[in-house]
Formats: sequence, structure tokens, C-alpha cells
Amino acid sequence: MPWVTFRQSDGAELTCEVPVGSSVMDGAVDHGVCGIRAQCGGASICATCHCYVDPAWQALLPPPDVTEREMLDYVWHPREGSRLACQIRITAQLDGLVVEVPERQI
Repeated sequence: MPWVTFRQSDGAELTCEVPVGSSVMDGAVDHGVCGIRAQCGGASICATCHCYVDPAWQALLPPPDVTEREMLDYVWHPREGSRLACQIRITAQLDGLVVEVPERQI
């Protein structure tokens, strides 16, 4: 099973296994990652699972679709690598993925 590291804004990290086919948001919720609220449960309509994908991993992800891009307009402090964790599906290639949780969500 692939491993994902969730880095908090204070530098604290939690690394956990996330099954292939699950979303990064699912992994965060299943492991109690602080800061990933996931209020809509992965429907891509709330942006409370906003995260920053580490630059080393960005090229391995498909680009955000139209809905995700629109939702990213509403996140707190968007920056390079901003993504909705509900839209990132875990694959074997993403073993070791690192995402940062924003200091706060909207």
C-alpha cells in the first residue's frame, strides 16, 4: 500500500498508508489528519480538503479538472501546488507522496 506524508504548517508530519484507488482526502480522514475537514465528503463542492502538493510530486498528478480549478478560487491562500485532496486518487506511483495542510481552511 502506498504511503502519504501529511505535513502541517508547523512542520509536524504524519505518514500513513493509503490504499490504491482511495483519495488523499480519504487517507487524511481515515487517519485523523488535523486541518482536512472534508465537509462535503469528497464531492468537490466545499474546498475544505485543500492541500499543497509538494513540488517533487506535482508532475505525477493529472491536472485539475474544471470543477476543481473553480473550487481552488475559493481556498485560503492558494499557491503553486494547491489541490483538493478529494480529487487526488492514490496510485502505486504516488507511494511517498507529500502534501502540506494549509494553516487553515475556508
